[in-house]
Amino acid sequence: MQTENIFIAHPTTTDQLNALKAVVKAMKVKFELKKENPYDISDEDKALVLGRIKSDKDEDLLDWNTAKKQLKRK
Repeated sequence: MQTENIFIAHPTTTDQLNALKAVVKAMKVKFELKKENPYDISDEDKALVLGRIKSDKDEDLLDWNTAKKQLKRK
């Protein structure tokens, strides 16, 4: 039986990480480890979002393609 539930843990020590890995392996649950922070966004995307927040033109807020083109020109 496959479920769509996703469990995300944020261990802060190596001991915590090793304990979590041991439990998951013992339960025969598939898992993956990622070292990068999934919440990090690129500087380009940050600039795009901040630029759109500061814009006072409603039409600029609706068209992401135009905003991306403007960002590339800078």
